[in-house]
Amino acid sequence: MSDQIQFIVEKLNQEPFRKNYNLITFDSLESMQLLQLLNDVLGEIDPKHHAVDIREELPEQTAKRMLSLLGILKYKPPGSISDLSAFRQGLVTGSKPVIHPVLHWLLQRTNELKKRAYLARFLVKLEVPAEFLQDDTVADINKQYEELMEAFKNLHKECEQLKTSGLSTAEIRRDISAMEEEKDQLIKRVERLKKRVETVQNHQRMLEIARQLRLEKEREESLAQQKQEQKNQLFHAEQRLQRAQLQLKEMHHAVVDSKPESLMKKLEEEINFNSYLVTEKIPRELESKKNSAYFLQKVVAEPAMSQSDLNVLEIKINEVNAQMNQLIEKRMMKYEPIDSKFSMYRQQASIIARKKEAKAEELQAAKEEMSSTERQMLLKTNQAHELEGSEVLKGDEFKHYVNKLRSKNTFYKKKRLEIAEITAEYGILQRTEELLKQRHEALQQQLQAIEDKKGISGYSYTQEELERVSAVKSEMDEMKGRTLDNMSEMVRKLNTMVAEKKASLAPVIKELRQLRQKCQELTQECDEKKIQYDSCAAGLESNRSTLEQEVKGLLEECAQEESNYRYINCMKKNLEIQLQRAKEEMKAYVSPDPQERRKAIREQYTRMILEQENLGKKLREKQKVVRESHGPNMKQIKMWQDFEQLMECKRECFLKQQNQTAIGQVIQEGGKDRLVL
Repeated sequence: MSDQIQFIVEKLNQEPFRKNYNLITFDSLESMQLLQLLNDVLGEIDPKHHAVDIREELPEQTAKRMLSLLGILKYKPPGSISDLSAFRQGLVTGSKPVIHPVLHWLLQRTNELKKRAYLARFLVKLEVPAEFLQDDTVADINKQYEELMEAFKNLHKECEQLKTSGLSTAEIRRDISAMEEEKDQLIKRVERLKKRVETVQNHQRMLEIARQLRLEKEREESLAQQKQEQKNQLFHAEQRLQRAQLQLKEMHHAVVDSKPESLMKKLEEEINFNSYLVTEKIPRELESKKNSAYFLQKVVAEPAMSQSDLNVLEIKINEVNAQMNQLIEKRMMKYEPIDSKFSMYRQQASIIARKKEAKAEELQAAKEEMSSTERQMLLKTNQAHELEGSEVLKGDEFKHYVNKLRSKNTFYKKKRLEIAEITAEYGILQRTEELLKQRHEALQQQLQAIEDKKGISGYSYTQEELERVSAVKSEMDEMKGRTLDNMSEMVRKLNTMVAEKKASLAPVIKELRQLRQKCQELTQECDEKKIQYDSCAAGLESNRSTLEQEVKGLLEECAQEESNYRYINCMKKNLEIQLQRAKEEMKAYVSPDPQERRKAIREQYTRMILEQENLGKKLREKQKVVRESHGPNMKQIKMWQDFEQLMECKRECFLKQQNQTAIGQVIQEGGKDRLVL
């Protein structure tokens, strides 16, 4: 409960609440203040509840409003408040056992609940009675309402997907503007090219040919892609075939070189190893992973901890470890006389069990490494077959191949020097050829002029063509003869290579037979040792498991006792503080000294009650006087208002009379002046 209150106080002190509470001030809040605080939190989640004052609202309305929102947010009361009526009553009265869990649940998932409250405004369906739905207009409106609700769901899903996709509107706008600029540039380039093409003759036919060429190129690319895919499929099929052939060969070798007893032993070993993995190793690892995941979830669910909290936890862990060591030592000292004979065997059993587990892990890792190495070897063999067309060389063959490469390297260097000399000579001959071509062209012109004069033009060209055709025919005949010679030479080389391979593999096969015999002997010896090891390890493993269970039970018991101790200690401190306050109050109340008695809380509250009662009496008397004098005072106010209106009328009449007398005097003075004139 203290962790729950601490989490609530931390969340309320942050944005957007900023209440500046501590544990004491929060715990001393009254029921109305707690309800107002809960309403503020609900208002943060749903703005409709933000501007509501609890004091101006009836308790039933407050409870109904909060219960409806909590139902929308899918809040479930804790197990201790299974009765809904009790939960409702606690919500009306502002009970701490009811309000605190609600606040803790709301503050844990504020963002999620905001989203849920927002969606509830649009997705909570209005229930229309069936008799109203018989009206066509109401039915159509209800159908439109349901369609709009479904459309809102789809739009909200799309909006969430866009938010999580990582695309921003600014990036999309930049991309659109860049694409529009590229589009404008392409349009301009197309217009310029059209203007250039329009000046060319038969441009429509050329455009059609270019379009067909583009289509054929696209078709060629698609066919090349299909060809590559088929090659890849063929390559993978060949790899699978080679793997199957290799496995078949290994199985043939295993069947030829082994007996039924050895095969049965191998199968028994594999079965024992797999059963050990399934029954012991994998369940233990799975249990440890589950425990670690449980502890990690527990750590994630707890509030964030500061460095001081971590230091306190480290100190507690060290203390608990020290206590555990002391308990183990006491237990060992207590049971030493009885278990003195078995302690050595237990220790050896635990060591052998650990070794067994380590060897099992090493064996599994070796098997995985062997399988990966076999895959790599098969891949390299396939690559070598593709590059060279022959198997990978080993031992003496590889040395012979290196010597051959060295001799070829020296031969390559000599040929390279010859190529350099030939290249220099080729430059000289090329220049000579150019000069001869120039002279030949001049002679051809002269010869053509002479043929024109004699009337036999084209004679030399026809003769050259005949000579060229005969030369090409002779070259083709020579090439056919060379091809036949090359094929016969290749067949002879292949026969010699096959004979060499057979001769080189004969000693290797003899050595392999001896090694297989040694391998069978070592395998039998290993089987005997392994049987002894398994029999010893089984007993040790059973003892180790019992010890682990005992240690686990002691750890759980220690943790339970520690939590009980801390809880009892906190309750004790609270009771001591309350007892101390009660003693001080009793001492002050019983004290004969009036000054001390005035310090008592009871006297203070009694004095405040008397003051408030006196103040209430005075206010009631004042209210009575005001009520009695209200009627006459109102009449007097009315009389004064009438008197004011009367005086205002008199003033206006007086001002009008003065204005009229002034006008009469001016008229009389004007008449006198006229008479004088």
